[in-house]
Amino acid sequence: MSSSLRARLTLWYLGAFSAVLILFSAGVYFFVNCTLRERLDTRLLSTLQIASSAIAHYSAGSLPGTEALENPRVPGQVVALLDLEGRVLAKRPTNSAVPLRLPSFPVQGYELPQFYELEESKLDADDSRRGVYQRVADASRNPYVVVVVESSESLSDQLDALQGGLMIAIGLALLLSGSGGWLLAGKSLAPVAVMAAATERITSQNLEDRLPVRNSRDELGRLASTFNGLLSRLSAAFSQQRQFMADASHELRTPLSVIRTAAQVTLQKPQRPEAEYRDAVAVIEQEAGRLARIVEDMFALTRADMNQFQLDIGELYLDEVVADSTRAFGVLAERKGVHLKSEAGPEAPYHGDERLLRQMISNLLDNAIKFTPEGGIVGVRLQQAGASYQIAVTDTGCGIPGELQPRVFERFFRADKARASTNGPGGAGLGLAIARSIVELHHGRLTLQHSGPEGTTFCVTLPFREQTQTLSRPNGPKQFEKGKRSRGSAARFL
Repeated sequence: MSSSLRARLTLWYLGAFSAVLILFSAGVYFFVNCTLRERLDTRLLSTLQIASSAIAHYSAGSLPGTEALENPRVPGQVVALLDLEGRVLAKRPTNSAVPLRLPSFPVQGYELPQFYELEESKLDADDSRRGVYQRVADASRNPYVVVVVESSESLSDQLDALQGGLMIAIGLALLLSGSGGWLLAGKSLAPVAVMAAATERITSQNLEDRLPVRNSRDELGRLASTFNGLLSRLSAAFSQQRQFMADASHELRTPLSVIRTAAQVTLQKPQRPEAEYRDAVAVIEQEAGRLARIVEDMFALTRADMNQFQLDIGELYLDEVVADSTRAFGVLAERKGVHLKSEAGPEAPYHGDERLLRQMISNLLDNAIKFTPEGGIVGVRLQQAGASYQIAVTDTGCGIPGELQPRVFERFFRADKARASTNGPGGAGLGLAIARSIVELHHGRLTLQHSGPEGTTFCVTLPFREQTQTLSRPNGPKQFEKGKRSRGSAARFL
């Protein structure tokens, strides 16, 4: 493909250069032609005026003769005196090698000079002529026609030489420019060939390789840098995919191993007490539930990656969603001995997917309760900040080390050493990743605001500036009614 592009660039260059050369050569030829013909016409007209003036002052009793045409004498010119019938009355010089050659049409006298031009005849290939004639009268007012003729072969020869020289110059210029354009295009496209060869060598096994960048300031350098950026993103995506598969396999292996072990142990004896069967089935049911939750979370993240989350946008009060979610997790917090409280401000009308927003808040609360020791406090605070709502989930756990904080939203990542759960094994490490995906679907941000020995705070920012107070629905537009709530106050403390 590079050779084809090289040829096309060379042809475009040659085409543009040829057009410029042809236009320039045509302009030069036209200018020289006009200049030479103007000089020839000036000489003819000057001789005609002098001869006409001499005849106009001629007062001899007979017809004007050759003596009236003596001045001026211009080499290569023939001056003739004709009557109105076209008969030659006098000619100077009489023995000129330049034939008179009058026009083939009858000569008529005009008060203004009239130019004419005769091409080469069949008998003589070098007898092209250009002349001028004018009607004059002598002192006795007798009408005559004065004709001045000069050979135009010299002019034609000069124009032919100029045309030949221009054609040779154009040919040489095109040859040189074509060769230079071919070499220049090849040199300019050499980095493209190098990048193409390097790209062909890159596979999924060596995505860490990069294209060479010779000059990062030109277009090809920026192209290579952009492609290297794409390779970096692809490499990161492949690494994330491999890590995701490895982590998913590890997470799925544990409940499957427990289920299989429980079943094998139960089946080792033909008869067991009913209580043992119930215990085995309970273990299997518990691990199957855990396995189902992991699969559902993985499926949710996959749909988020593929932009296949179907948002059911509707009117809701965000403070009620926060309060209901907090109330739902109150039992889990009480069982673990954690104090859970919710602080909500005034009414917070919002447009969003209520189901996903509840799941997002539930994931944050589950994460906070899981890593808060007995006697600790988990708080949820909703407030309006400018053109956004902010939901802060705070716990009094041991915090996350600084080197691990950038990874808290990675899938299957668990900082178990830093935030060890005091109530059984931790989750699969997908809750925060799912929560962030839900927030981003609502054009918001989920950030780790603070984490230290005194606790951790996650902050959700949901913009509402572009939200309207009315949304069209199949049953017609529904409006928020200020001051009216379908439930009680959202500011609750549990």
